[in-house]
Amino acid sequence: MSELRQGFTTGTAAAAAAKAALLLLLHGHAPNHVEVPLPADREEPTKRLRIAVERCGIENSSARAVVRKDAGDDPDVTHGAEIHALVSWQPGSGPLHVDLAGGMGVGRVTLPGLAVDVGEPAINPGPQRQIRAAVREAVHGQSGTARVCIEVPQGRELARKTMNPRLGIVDGISILGTHGIVRPFSHAAWAASVTQALRVVAAQGGDRVVFTTGRKSERLYAECFPDLPARCMIQAADFFAHAMRAAEEQGLTRVHWSLFFGKLVKQAQGFENTHAHGADIDFSALAHWCGQAGAPHDLVRQCAEANTARQVLGLLQTRTNAQTLNRLLHDLAARAIRHAASFAPGVRVGYAVFDFDGSRLLRPDFQLQPAGD
Repeated sequence: MSELRQGFTTGTAAAAAAKAALLLLLHGHAPNHVEVPLPADREEPTKRLRIAVERCGIENSSARAVVRKDAGDDPDVTHGAEIHALVSWQPGSGPLHVDLAGGMGVGRVTLPGLAVDVGEPAINPGPQRQIRAAVREAVHGQSGTARVCIEVPQGRELARKTMNPRLGIVDGISILGTHGIVRPFSHAAWAASVTQALRVVAAQGGDRVVFTTGRKSERLYAECFPDLPARCMIQAADFFAHAMRAAEEQGLTRVHWSLFFGKLVKQAQGFENTHAHGADIDFSALAHWCGQAGAPHDLVRQCAEANTARQVLGLLQTRTNAQTLNRLLHDLAARAIRHAASFAPGVRVGYAVFDFDGSRLLRPDFQLQPAGD
């Protein structure tokens, strides 16, 4: 995948625009470029990006800066969109305060189950922290209040091409970005990278592997099972069927999947690829399975009307006992295992399932021992 050009997220664009506007207010100079910090990463905790500022100017007592989103070679609907930050500054005493708002073209959350509370602008926690960090850099220790309003003039139009309407996010797009950069999503390239990684494991005489759906699920698994060599952990992302088939083709006989509740539900439904744009959670089926696990009728009804898997999990954790949730998790894992077996009959499968806060919900039903070096 190295031949594909990386880009940056809407969160990084918003942070750069906020910093540029504030620098203009404080110093009277409109920057052509700004450097912004990226969300903290275990491997590269201080990584930064230099972002071009398309334009920057004074509006009454505020400043507006515009950054054009560059998604690199990723097929992102927001590629090329203008991300605006309208910023005002009020000097004061005490600690810095950043008042962050969403304006025109930034969605508003209307349904529970997302990372942002109902009624709030759809600016995810990671980008919120990134914007505030960029503001702190711009003020360089000064005290006062920075009011930052993020706007996306094309946001309402772009949102129709996303999942936002289905998720109850209205009037615009979401400001996203867990890592601050966009890694191009090429199906063929990613699938090929999974196959190549499996070949490396097989070439070293390994017969077991851990598939993860991303960096966080990989990290959480590694924290729970620290003795497994890193080469045996492969980010298979959404490629459920491909990963299983490729594992069997390379002679591997034991697989663990490390994932979160939503991906487990999708695998339990039997999707060959669990990407959000082609694999919707069947909340009626999930609610039925909750009922089979012992959830009360009113909760089953709420699950059927849920908006996200996160919301269903939260309902189960707050409204039922641990035994009911445990039965459901084991049932979902059993269903997922049956589908995995249909893709790769000769591979034994187990599931490590994690909560969104990082706690482990389900341990695999068999133990993967470290592969020999």
